[in-house]
Amino acid sequence: MDFVTAGGLRIDYLITHTGEAQINQIGGNALYAAVGAALWQQPVGLWARLGENYPREMLNALQQYEIMADGLVAVEGWQDHRTFFAYPPNGPRDDTNPAAHFARIGQPLPPELETYQFSTPNLEHPTDYDPLALRPEDWPVVYDGVTAVHLAPLSLATHLHAPQYLRQQGVQQITLDPGERYMIPECAAYIRQILPHIDVFLPSRMEIRSLFGEDIDLWETAVILHDWGVQTVVIKNGRHGVLVSDSRNGRKVHIPAYHQDSSNVIDVTGAGDSFCGGFMVGLAQTKDPVQAAYYGTISSSLVVEGYGALYALSRQQQVQHRLNQFKLQPLSG
Repeated sequence: MDFVTAGGLRIDYLITHTGEAQINQIGGNALYAAVGAALWQQPVGLWARLGENYPREMLNALQQYEIMADGLVAVEGWQDHRTFFAYPPNGPRDDTNPAAHFARIGQPLPPELETYQFSTPNLEHPTDYDPLALRPEDWPVVYDGVTAVHLAPLSLATHLHAPQYLRQQGVQQITLDPGERYMIPECAAYIRQILPHIDVFLPSRMEIRSLFGEDIDLWETAVILHDWGVQTVVIKNGRHGVLVSDSRNGRKVHIPAYHQDSSNVIDVTGAGDSFCGGFMVGLAQTKDPVQAAYYGTISSSLVVEGYGALYALSRQQQVQHRLNQFKLQPLSG
């Protein structure tokens, strides 16, 4: 096994943009990234922390796929694995106030969400780990020798300390998606500490705007991030595709989204994470971040066409056809 995705395993509750509720689904950014990688017929290992209360039947569902659970770290006691997302018909995704969103669609609030506030508290603290945040010492020896690790959104403390440890363990390729909680001006100094120790930084447009402001040009932010120490920046821009900037050769490429309209898009949960998983595999196999972005785009295209993290794996046979078809599209800088 060459690939590991690190992050969270969650129990998802979501309301889609069409007003449908999806309840008690296996999810989490580590799993969506793993699905994005596994679509390319590559075994991938999960690295995440789990409380004693995490449903074992959910983990059993992974056994039929090439997603390994050998790297899951047991945490004593009950831990909060709940994640709630609502996608209003107009407006950004909201991960707060589930009672109001369920009332909006005329459904009762699931009892499991009665005490829910939000899914990722205290991610912006540089030294404090919440109970489910990975520590370097959590690295499982069973994963020694892997080629690539993708760090999905986690606590700032994890992202500050895990990359250097992974390098010491011989990991050749480290990609990192920062998530939204610490992509703020107050944490810029910490971000500058992270970037020299990773190969690819994969923020979203929203996170870039949160860090640098609404008016700055996205290509300009890539140059700033290169100056902070990372060679490759990939900015995920939703239905507008991705921007790939490689400081080694000065290449800047815009790759469009696979779905040019929303007619085939059912649920965008995990779209960015699955992109990162596909990108990880593509980069390891081609050594080219532009080619890797094609892999990520195809992974994401399959995930958003159905509900749940595991849906796309039933359509694994489509990835090569989509890749060949999609690469015929012209690129723009």
